[in-house]
Amino acid sequence: MEMSDDYYDINMDYNYSYDGNFTTHEEAVFHQKAPCVKDIFCMTILVVSVVIFLLGFCGNALVIWISGFKMKKTVNTTWYLSLAISDFVFCVFLPFSITNMAMENWIFGYYMCKFASAVMFLNMFSSIFLLVIISIDRCVSVMFPVWAQNQRTVQKASVAVVLAWLLAMGLSIPSLIFREVHTHMGRTTCYNNYTLHQHSHAAVAVTRFLAGFTVPFVIIIVCYSVIIVKLRNNRMTKSSKPFKVMTALIVTFFACWMPYHVFVLLELRHQDYDHSVLTAGLKVGTSMAAANSFLNPVLYVFMGNDFKQKFKSSVLSKMENAMAEDGRTTSRYLSRSSSMDGRASTHI
Repeated sequence: MEMSDDYYDINMDYNYSYDGNFTTHEEAVFHQKAPCVKDIFCMTILVVSVVIFLLGFCGNALVIWISGFKMKKTVNTTWYLSLAISDFVFCVFLPFSITNMAMENWIFGYYMCKFASAVMFLNMFSSIFLLVIISIDRCVSVMFPVWAQNQRTVQKASVAVVLAWLLAMGLSIPSLIFREVHTHMGRTTCYNNYTLHQHSHAAVAVTRFLAGFTVPFVIIIVCYSVIIVKLRNNRMTKSSKPFKVMTALIVTFFACWMPYHVFVLLELRHQDYDHSVLTAGLKVGTSMAAANSFLNPVLYVFMGNDFKQKFKSSVLSKMENAMAEDGRTTSRYLSRSSSMDGRASTHI
């Protein structure tokens, strides 16, 4: 789609553009709007962003502290530590977006405009890729327990993590290329400028949709479907907890990311839709995507144990039980399913 020279992309890189909105340059400069503190919708998004920052920062810091310094290094703790680091860094950069939204002005300069956006997409992709790796790892452990017990090593897990981060870095490069800063009438905007490269907007949006949502979602669905079928065949369904956790993982991933990508794709034909609808949809979608940063430690760590046991045990015990290496227990699942039904929920 060819865009006019006056059009500035309304897409928000993780709630990280001009005053938290997805506005054109003309609207940003010439249209008067109520300050965020006087706009109920804007204030709601602002409060939600602050809550996400606090919960994500504290929750992931706790996971990093325990899995990185208090527990023996295993394949599972490698996954959880890497995922927590990814989400933690994302949360660290949320204050830039929150400040920008509250002040309705970008005050952090040209290079930080590019860098902050790139880092946030880096962590978006790395987080998603790590969720995929965890899903594949659990699927392989259930399907081939003996092989997994012999082949799953911390070194190989670390290599997989590094590859995931390198791929995420490559997919974050567009922010370094297209992110720009513009100042007019005392107001500074950090925005995506796709006007100099034909079809670049569509290429970036579609690539992010495929690599950051569609392909990972399909892989996660396939992996957990295989796990469910395998566990059912081994008559390990006496407890419904494993299926509730799996369902929560899939539904949460879908719910957090689908709205964001849908509105980003709709934005490609912005002239066909009401601007206020796109603005509101992208704000809500971005906030929901950001919420995934604090939901990950809850879903992948704290839901691993029975709630009564978690309540009675210490925080360290909770996470040790949830992230305990499951290679040997997986093999016992398949060979002694009748005696292990009650323990299935702590390993899925």
